[in-house]
Amino acid sequence: MTYLQAIILGLAQGLSEFLPISSSGHLALLQYFFGVDAEQVLPFAVLLHLGTLISVFIVYWNDIVELVKELGAVIKDIFTGKGLRVNANPTRRLGFMIIVATIPTAIIGLVFNDLFASLYLSLIAIGTGLVITGAILLIAEKMGKNNKGVKEMKFRHALFVGLMQGVAICPGISRSGSTLFGGLISGLNREFAVKFAFLISIPSILGSVIVEAPDAFKAGMSIAQIGPVIAGVVVAALSGLFAIKAMIKLVSNKKLTGFTIYVWALAIFVIGYALMFA
Repeated sequence: MTYLQAIILGLAQGLSEFLPISSSGHLALLQYFFGVDAEQVLPFAVLLHLGTLISVFIVYWNDIVELVKELGAVIKDIFTGKGLRVNANPTRRLGFMIIVATIPTAIIGLVFNDLFASLYLSLIAIGTGLVITGAILLIAEKMGKNNKGVKEMKFRHALFVGLMQGVAICPGISRSGSTLFGGLISGLNREFAVKFAFLISIPSILGSVIVEAPDAFKAGMSIAQIGPVIAGVVVAALSGLFAIKAMIKLVSNKKLTGFTIYVWALAIFVIGYALMFA
């Protein structure tokens, strides 16, 4: 893998992880057209996920610190006999909502892991996923003004958002787009829906890294690849930072139509190419 390929892959990962255009679909397509063996690039893909995770930590650092502090407070309450006290404050309630949303995502990922892995090899499957992404973005764009924040959010809403995140493991279906869709359908206001979507990406990304890392690094990494890998991870982190901030503004201003047009155009190209040449 060359420096150019690594930088392009890093840029694609950073932008498409948080913009609603599907990072998995874009990485699979780039690997296909670059002629890069998926097994060889797997360690790099795992590290790219860590790069995008850095972006989330930078943007939501204060929220993450408060959530960690509140976790300590929960543990203290449990040992002092006070119980979980889910509604003690908004931060604690948010933490429990994140945990609840992670459960269906984890179950779907573990149960259907082999199926999802096989879909990455199919251009038709990726194109179909992009069509679905465009459809959910179109619906999300039309959603009216919602007013639910963390205080009004129910556990069933968190489960639904987590379910949508699990479905987005399919290549071509955007994780950020699906979770945003789930939040808006549940009645969450746009600002909180996008914040919740990015916060629940933390356990999701960490989980995928933990699952993939053993196989990814079993064969090690050659010295020649270290430079391109570092370059790709840095680009993924920087572009991810840009994408998160851009997504927050675009969702708040209801400007998702351009992404719908883009993913549908890409889907037409991918499916057409697969039918004619693949």
